[in-house]
Amino acid sequence: MKRRLYLTIVFLILELGAPAQPIPRTLWGKWIVRHQLPTKTISCWGGKEAEMLIGTQLEYSSDVFRWHKTVTKNPATETITLTAKQFHDENSGGGTNSSQVTLQQLGIKGESVVQIVIRHPAASITGATVEIPGDSVLLKSQDTIVFSVCNVYFEATRSSPPSKN
Repeated sequence: MKRRLYLTIVFLILELGAPAQPIPRTLWGKWIVRHQLPTKTISCWGGKEAEMLIGTQLEYSSDVFRWHKTVTKNPATETITLTAKQFHDENSGGGTNSSQVTLQQLGIKGESVVQIVIRHPAASITGATVEIPGDSVLLKSQDTIVFSVCNVYFEATRSSPPSKN
């Protein structure tokens, strides 16, 4: 819930004239979604929807963001460094029975993580979300990213190096 509000605020800030940044070079290349990560979250997706992402490809370049058949040309991005506490607070609920997600659950060591958020028009992947898989990623390592869709977290690994464009 907080994540959706946060993304909406980010998109509004970008719409109101914050300087648009292209996709950072560290993200360029093709990535394969390898598996779902175990978290303590409440999701609007079931196993069937989550399974459809496994094995699909994400692609990032200077002028394109693509997942499956969904393509966003010349997207604007924002790069943010989040502390572990900020990440937890922005992606977890406030109650004892609410979603709780931490960097540790995602296999991200350290007290902070770089997040790249890509602005795009609303998409219709399933009826439950307007997110595009990979539109907000955490840089786990040079060749591994983590992202969520409908509060289900996935890990993707680089399948090809970035092009020189």
